[in-house]
Amino acid sequence: MMETIAIFTLPSKPEARKYAKEAAKILNELGIKVIANESFLDSINTEEVPFIDECPDCDFERKADMVISFGGDGTMLTAAKTLINTGVPVMGFNVGKLGFLAEYPTSMLKESLVALTSGNYRVVERSVLETTIKDKLYYALNDCVIEKKNTSRMITISAYSNSNHVADYRADGLILTTPTGSTAYSLSCNGPIIAPGTPVFCITPISPHTLTLRPLVIPNTTEVRMIVSSPTGESNFVIDGQDVVVIKDGDEVLIKKSDAVVKLVKPLNSSYFDLLKEKLLWASQIPFDKHKE
Repeated sequence: MMETIAIFTLPSKPEARKYAKEAAKILNELGIKVIANESFLDSINTEEVPFIDECPDCDFERKADMVISFGGDGTMLTAAKTLINTGVPVMGFNVGKLGFLAEYPTSMLKESLVALTSGNYRVVERSVLETTIKDKLYYALNDCVIEKKNTSRMITISAYSNSNHVADYRADGLILTTPTGSTAYSLSCNGPIIAPGTPVFCITPISPHTLTLRPLVIPNTTEVRMIVSSPTGESNFVIDGQDVVVIKDGDEVLIKKSDAVVKLVKPLNSSYFDLLKEKLLWASQIPFDKHKE
């Protein structure tokens, strides 16, 4: 039974704060205890929502049955990685642009929360990338990217799948994406759309010099190794578009599927293909006017 829900948003987003506060009021009316972190409470008028209890993000795992994110996909990524491998699912209301992860519309805020508290939702597990750089462990729900730094010239990235040499990519960078991230940066670089449950990753070059180097789908049981060479001697390693680590020429970056997973809340009667149709106008039909033939 759901008893406590945590509200998660970024203080820098006033529109998200507005909907988060409204959601807290609805949840309270529905008999749900609401908690939120200090930065959110400091950014709103708490006299309007005195029932919200303060709770650090790190305690959401212990105290919340679910976390609801308000913002765009970036906010959702931050919330999801805060709860990685905790078993606490994350629901996202889209107050951003596209909203592939945060897919619930704010126009249906009350209806969605009533459905949630009535048990009308499903929880899906998403695979995660894992890498350790400079003794720090990083997780990526969407993608890991090696990209050029402080140069307009291309870099060279030698990529290996286990011990097998895949290619030397001369490009602006290289993306290793999960199925979840296949509709993000990889898609804009002509990568394929991958259904979320598919046990694969995709290596997608960014503006490759050699046109025969196309996106490559590989099993997610392989470990990907990348070694970069840049005109400046340095490149950026970017995790989910949020964490940036500078790597030196000759440094090896090892990326693999993590044992950790992220749990996402989805509408009960909606599929991934419905999401594609809504967000990308997937397989949309253009009306045919015979009079304009």
